[in-house]
Amino acid sequence: MTKLGPWAFVAAIAGFLGVAFGAFAAHAISDPQAKGWIDTGSRYQLAHTMTIFVSISLVNWGARAARFAPAFFTLGIVLFCGSLYAMAFGAPRWFGAITPLGGVSFLAGWGILAFAGLQLMGKNKG
Repeated sequence: MTKLGPWAFVAAIAGFLGVAFGAFAAHAISDPQAKGWIDTGSRYQLAHTMTIFVSISLVNWGARAARFAPAFFTLGIVLFCGSLYAMAFGAPRWFGAITPLGGVSFLAGWGILAFAGLQLMGKNKG
């Protein structure tokens, strides 16, 4: 068993906030561009929240490399989704320059999970 409980907590909070932002966009935002930013942010946030839980499971199944993925997914949520939320709530447009950094974090997390999958394949040979 691994010590990934804090990541489960982070993922639960991220999931809660993803739903809250999505609901807020659906019911309280009238500006179409702001609504779109929040909608995109909440979709990516919820998808990567679930991926944090998957990462924890992969570690528990023996893919040790997956233990690094939650940090990248969390950073991606903060940078990618956070920058979209910030712009929707009135932050300057230059915050949009932060968004791709979050995307790179998401990609790094997925790359780590790909490597973790290879680790599991290697354990199942033979």
